[in-house]
Amino acid sequence: MTYLSKATAACGALLAAAALLAAGPAQAAPGAARDGDYLYLTVTTGDGHSGVTRGALLLCDPPQGFARAAQACAELDAVGGDIARLAPARGTMCPMVYAPVTAQARGQWNGRPIEYRQTFSNSCRLAVLTGPVFALDG
Repeated sequence: MTYLSKATAACGALLAAAALLAAGPAQAAPGAARDGDYLYLTVTTGDGHSGVTRGALLLCDPPQGFARAAQACAELDAVGGDIARLAPARGTMCPMVYAPVTAQARGQWNGRPIEYRQTFSNSCRLAVLTGPVFALDG
């Protein structure tokens, strides 16, 4: 499989996941409940007019979706799913370089809807302020 066909397949899978989330949760049969917390996470590099977007579906029961899913779920659990309340990493210095990245999350936590969008000055600031939650590469 070529790089282009792998990229196309990955893009298609991400678009399908995004479409499912945009449509909202499926209606369950009477008496059935949707189990677990989940967030569809994206990180877009660039100024908003162009850029590269990476995405992952974070599931937390059991943790899965990307390499640091268990850590992300634990940190989100500690703040009740409120990404804005995550504790910043200590002792990390970020360069004063403007290379914007936008982080977005959409899903549910403890049965309530989550919508989050924040643009950071660079990927270092994103990592310092959100820890493993948007660490989609590893």
